[in-house]
Amino acid sequence: MKNILSINKQAIYGGLITTTIIALGVFLLGNISGYEAKKLLTSSMQGLNMLCNTIVLASATILALLLTLLGISTGSETKLKETHYKQVLNIAKFDTILFISALVLFQFFNIPITEADNVDVSWYKYIYWATLFSSSVISGMMVATVLMLYGTVSNIIAIVGLKKSDHRLLIDDDEEDDEDKTTKEP
Repeated sequence: MKNILSINKQAIYGGLITTTIIALGVFLLGNISGYEAKKLLTSSMQGLNMLCNTIVLASATILALLLTLLGISTGSETKLKETHYKQVLNIAKFDTILFISALVLFQFFNIPITEADNVDVSWYKYIYWATLFSSSVISGMMVATVLMLYGTVSNIIAIVGLKKSDHRLLIDDDEEDDEDKTTKEP
């Protein structure tokens, strides 16, 4: 876990900043009554559904793009360090969590809660805050995922496209010799 945080520090900070900004905007709305929350929930459900739908589609697309990235990584003439593949695996894990979270929220937002007669009006305030908080979290996660993907893609561009021979993710000759020695020893 510590390695994931250290490698993807900028992406995680970007996601946290996004979540904080959105949550701060929600917080500035102030205290609302249950009836106001019910009205706001009714008007915001379509947008929340669209957000979740977009994130589900984007995260599924990102998983498919990671396969392409792996094809480029393994098909290149250069040998990449294990760190690159761990970074791709971390993006896949994070993106899968995002996909599942957005899908669950999408299903939750499709429940016609504002039309239910047996829900006490005071509960709408909590439901409203929970939906806004959860949407800000998945938005931040989406930003973090895209930033992690950007970092990985820019590394591949530098190595494969720009043919940088001194990149930190390339196995140099000394490391290759050490790797050969460990595979030949019984």
